[in-house]
Amino acid sequence: MFGIDAEKFFVLLIIGALVIGPTKLPEYAAKLGQLVREVRRMANGAQQQLKEELGPDFEDVDWRRLDPRQYDPRRIIRDALTDQEPSAGGGSTPDPEAAASLEPGTPAARLAPGTAAPYDTEAT
Repeated sequence: MFGIDAEKFFVLLIIGALVIGPTKLPEYAAKLGQLVREVRRMANGAQQQLKEELGPDFEDVDWRRLDPRQYDPRRIIRDALTDQEPSAGGGSTPDPEAAASLEPGTPAARLAPGTAAPYDTEAT
């Protein structure tokens, strides 16, 4: 919790009890309890309001997929490369056999006359 281990936290509690004093300690403990209950109530209210405003689609969201700790650039690139979208330009489609035969680091093979060259529709 906040980078403090149990021993340091216990020492801070003892110092706090000594500074506050035994007469005001119950009063401050009650105020702390009220504060924690109020924060929980506000958090639950905000969560309920969010669910009401987003509607039934809120339950279908896969929050684990949106977690930034799950970021894997290799998976994102693999998903983008395997995504088969129709080309918006209306041009000819690349030959998948010619594209599959090219290995990274090998020189490009010559295309047969009349064969359209493969291209990236998202390139600038």
